[in-house]
Amino acid sequence: MIDSQRRALMGRALAAALLPTAWPALAAEAWPNRPVRWIVPYLAGTGPDITARILAEAVSPILGQPIIIDNKGGVGGNLGARLAAKTMPDGYTWIYSAAPMAANMHMYKVPGYDVLKDFRHVTRISASDIVLLVNAKSSVSSLKDLTARMRAAPGKLDYASGGVGTPSHLGAELLLNSLDVHATHVPYKGASELLNAVLGDQVQFGMPIFGVAYPHIQAGKLKPLAVAGSMRNPLLPDVPTLTELGVRGVELTSWGGISLSAGTPDVIAERVRTAFDAALKQAKVREQIEANGANVRPSVNSQEYVQDFVKEMAFTQAMMKVAKLEPL
Repeated sequence: MIDSQRRALMGRALAAALLPTAWPALAAEAWPNRPVRWIVPYLAGTGPDITARILAEAVSPILGQPIIIDNKGGVGGNLGARLAAKTMPDGYTWIYSAAPMAANMHMYKVPGYDVLKDFRHVTRISASDIVLLVNAKSSVSSLKDLTARMRAAPGKLDYASGGVGTPSHLGAELLLNSLDVHATHVPYKGASELLNAVLGDQVQFGMPIFGVAYPHIQAGKLKPLAVAGSMRNPLLPDVPTLTELGVRGVELTSWGGISLSAGTPDVIAERVRTAFDAALKQAKVREQIEANGANVRPSVNSQEYVQDFVKEMAFTQAMMKVAKLEPL
């Protein structure tokens, strides 16, 4: 009797000792068993927000749980990224990660997170061109016109961005440097506010990502002057690229994808990746995303997506030197 009691006690002690290491694996195997929160660090109605909502609807039935979009816009995407970096690595909080998260490593002295250490980057979702535009009622009808006005009144024209370090900010500064002209930067909280500023004549021009601007271009409210891509956008075949207009070195693409907290178990990260791969293969999903001006470009693997961040950080650092920008 004593031996059997002793064996039972030892068995319970061994199980208790193994529990801390066994529990994460068990939890991962059961994942997901409740709703997932997807932080989008940009305002509702922006390109990333639209893409996230399309995919949330497609991925939810694949995983068997609701995916709740949580918009946390502000500080060039830093606000949402900071929140996501502090969450438990249990797979129940995602972040719509994008180029600004990498750029902010150099644009801000203290961004509040480390884009390579605090996240597990899963896959790229899409990429979008940057478009130079003005109000449709503006008498400016070309890049040549806009350049002439900036040269005639250095620093007097204003341009809007979706925040410091966003593609709309970096792209505009790179363009101004290439043209050797000056304009005043007016940062807003996101791309939708950028567009409202141009639509309301609060600023003279802007360079938002294509997806969020396209509906207003279609409606005849915004006038595109050029696309900052390597080739013309198929949705605007008559709009030239900056390269065609003689501007070299301003070929920009904004990209975004899905990332998790660092330390998220392999099995969860793999399930997220395969769920997104399956969703992005659906013709309806691809059509919806591309109808909003973005191009579906999933990464081959997580390492390729990590390299997007590494390259963007290097590009931002080089661009800041060229444009003489100091970190905030």
